[in-house]
Amino acid sequence: MARLKESSLAAPNGAPGVRRSGVWSREVGWFVAIGVASTAGQALLYWVLRQWWPPVAANLVSLLVLTVLNTEANRRLTFRHAAAGPVRAHLGAGGLFLLGYVATSGAVLWFTHAEPGASPAAETAVLTATSVAVTVVRFVVLRLAVFRTPARTQR
Repeated sequence: MARLKESSLAAPNGAPGVRRSGVWSREVGWFVAIGVASTAGQALLYWVLRQWWPPVAANLVSLLVLTVLNTEANRRLTFRHAAAGPVRAHLGAGGLFLLGYVATSGAVLWFTHAEPGASPAAETAVLTATSVAVTVVRFVVLRLAVFRTPARTQR
């Protein structure tokens, strides 16, 4: 929490004590826009793949493809002023991918167990809702750990 406060305090000219809410607003705005596009893309790809593949395989492929695209978009747009390069960004996102995969697959598997006759569209809705929850965690971890640099906290 101290890092969160440190990173949000400072004026553009480096004077301490003035909130830099503009940076957070821009970051959150880009993250939400990219997240909406990524979640829609993952849901669509999952729904298409689910026509032929089991839920876990469809989720793995759709999540993997969209996580790579999402991470790169966030690196270039959301966190563009951070010094994290592509390798650091994608390695950091790899751990978050595992968290997202376990959470979304678990939710879909639980749902298919509870509702054996559910349609792929219903599964996709469960997947999407779980992805939104995972996205909140993803933003916090990316912002505070993956894209955190000494330069960012000293501005």
